Amino acid sequence: MTAFRDFNFKLLVVEKLMYWDETLSPMFSLEQHMRERGVEDLDAYVEENDLAYTVLAEPRAHFEELEIPSALLATVEELTFDGGHQVFMECAPVWDGEDDLFDVRCLDDLDLLPNLKLFTGGRALRHMIPDALEILAARGITARC
Repeated sequence: MTAFRDFNFKLLVVEKLMYWDETLSPMFSLEQHMRERGVEDLDAYVEENDLAYTVLAEPRAHFEELEIPSALLATVEELTFDGGHQVFMECAPVWDGEDDLFDVRCLDDLDLLPNLKLFTGGRALRHMIPDALEILAARGITARC
């Protein structure tokens, strides 16, 4: 079992494999997931349960438990940090990108991506982890701001 240390870093990998490359399936849809549990109006559910600007329990559990095979991780050559990621909207449907909800806290999970060559969003990453660009450079990963 591949274990990620940083949930938000894992979400970046999920974004790449599930929503961009479509190689990690099935594709998770919070709206569909909640509909299957009897929630027809996701926005109302979030508001009624005071869940705005939080990662909902259902997608957190799904993505934490999601197994990503090593062979699939080895296909990741590029990661991007962008506040508009689909995976972020699946986790927190009422999120405006104005806080640190999805900030990466550590880069230990780089070990899981042996072929990573490019990280786009370096400026944002540098604000999350001050020495991030140096860590990437030491591993031969190009950071694009």
